[in-house]
Amino acid sequence: MYLGAASGTTVSHVSDIVGPEGLVYAVEFSHRSGRDLLSVAKKRTNIIPIIEDARHPHKYRMLVGMVDVIFADVAQPDQTRIVALNAHNFLKNGGHFVISIKANCIDSTAAPEAVFASEVKKMTQENMKPQEQLTLEPYERDHAVVVGVYRPPPKQKK
Repeated sequence: MYLGAASGTTVSHVSDIVGPEGLVYAVEFSHRSGRDLLSVAKKRTNIIPIIEDARHPHKYRMLVGMVDVIFADVAQPDQTRIVALNAHNFLKNGGHFVISIKANCIDSTAAPEAVFASEVKKMTQENMKPQEQLTLEPYERDHAVVVGVYRPPPKQKK
């Protein structure tokens, strides 16, 4: 699952990686970018474009099965919450997540390192276990990527 699919350029690379046996659910909120994403998906049968707000996974739950990985590039102040909502709905136990964090999109007044640490803390509170964090310097300023594993809470016995 790719959250923040934009026009589908990076999604097309993910499509190549997963190959014809895999699927990429590409979620994009912008209708303008979504039109380009639809064009990319017409040429690649393993991309399922979803033009919808990733804050509302219930709106596309009928289209999406359980996934192995969530890649998120949404650049929103509440992006960790957005990823967590989708993880709780679609990410398999032991599935992985990759989150691109743009510090200025979350809090432009705080030091990037403080923003990254705050987002990692939010992840752990959502049963997302970060395993690695990399900054994208010198290619992108104040950007980091966090990779980790998802462990949903145990089901309550009735």
